[in-house]
Amino acid sequence: MRLAAKIAYNTIAQVISKIIATVLGLLSIALITRYLGQTGFGQYTTIITFLSFFAVIADLGLTLVTVQMISRPGADQEKTLGNLLALRLVSAIIFLGLAPLVVFFFPYDPTVKIGVIITSFSFLFIALNQVLVGIFQKHLRLDKVSIAEVASRVALLVGIIFAVKFDSGLIGIMTVTVLSSLLNFCLHYIFSRSFVRFRLSFDLGAWRDIITRSWPLAVTIIFNLIYLKADTLLLSLIKRPSDIGIIAEVGLYGAAYKVIDVLTTFPFMFAGIVLPIMTARWAEKNQDGFKIVLQKSFDLMAVIAIPLVIGAQFLAEDIMVAVAGGEFILSGQILRILIVAVAFIFLGCMFAHAVIAIDKQKKIIWAYAFVALSALAGYFVLIPRFSYFGAAWVTIYSELAIALASFFLVRKYTGFLPGFKTAGKAVAAAAVMATVLWVANVQGWHNLPITLGLSIIVYFSALYVFRGITKEEISGLFGK
Repeated sequence: MRLAAKIAYNTIAQVISKIIATVLGLLSIALITRYLGQTGFGQYTTIITFLSFFAVIADLGLTLVTVQMISRPGADQEKTLGNLLALRLVSAIIFLGLAPLVVFFFPYDPTVKIGVIITSFSFLFIALNQVLVGIFQKHLRLDKVSIAEVASRVALLVGIIFAVKFDSGLIGIMTVTVLSSLLNFCLHYIFSRSFVRFRLSFDLGAWRDIITRSWPLAVTIIFNLIYLKADTLLLSLIKRPSDIGIIAEVGLYGAAYKVIDVLTTFPFMFAGIVLPIMTARWAEKNQDGFKIVLQKSFDLMAVIAIPLVIGAQFLAEDIMVAVAGGEFILSGQILRILIVAVAFIFLGCMFAHAVIAIDKQKKIIWAYAFVALSALAGYFVLIPRFSYFGAAWVTIYSELAIALASFFLVRKYTGFLPGFKTAGKAVAAAAVMATVLWVANVQGWHNLPITLGLSIIVYFSALYVFRGITKEEISGLFGK
């Protein structure tokens, strides 16, 4: 199968699976939010956020470096993967094992602390799984990843239905989350045996080589975690006046952030597909091919991100009510702000992965450090005064700053300067869509499926008329 055909097949498989997984995920969140309410969902969000800090530190940059290392010419896949998985297991056990101990020093209620203990096992399986995904990225068989993801999401949804039916509370929901992560890991491991057979390897020399390559990524990921997740953690800890309670505010913010998490899976999924191609182009000194891939990817991100930002300004409250229930209508105001950060994530994600492709991870550390520290200061200043609104605005600043830093670094070492022709046409098409949505608001139309469907049709029709992305451009996405 030709490379372009393989990329197309993987992209289609991932898009279809992401649509299915997104629907299943939204159904799961809908059940959880309606069952737990603002405070219960705030506890759920606190558990996930707290463990995220330990999980990201345990990553050590191994998730991204896996693709890079096994894609090198002449790489010994079995040895490399055996050592990567063993190192990942050791780091996960050490750092995730600390989470249940550290949480007892935080002012959370017992339910949250028990939830952290249980859910730490889910993060352990996720940690191991992330290394295995690199195998499928390298061999361009992400359809296997798609199957595992959809199966685990089905299992999670079924488990939540039973947890709600038998009224097992937050602890029951966290337990089925662990079981769903276990299923996902098992399927990935079984599928990986078709491509490479490996076993855990504890070669300290190989570990030193891996850590030498991964530590810049590890540092940047930790700084990335600080400006991405510190908002939710600090919302749960900083005392401030609140009519509904601090943990309930965390629930409102967490519900909006769940929608953001769903939306941002696409750019990272796509970037994961493109990363091996950009890495190979750069290694071959094919700079023109590298720039073509990056430009087309940038165009695609712009075409998707721009209407998301515009559409959310009209539909945010309706979306949150549909996703989480009427109790979370205030989350719509948060979503309207956070969606701007999504646009910067879409566009910045491609530049951040391009930095990895050209092996300049160490050069970007300063930017992540500055953004993390300045964002942390922003959270401490704005959260006490503006609660979740302050947190959301700092998130926008963080994503914009990182996107710009990644762009300037790529520009410096590759000479790449993106064209904005397609992005401009996307803005024009989104303006047409916004006009339709404004009329719908004036007329009092609040049927979300119809309004959402109409806005999508109008946007892509206008984009076609403006020749935003042609069939030839899409088919040539990965051409040299």
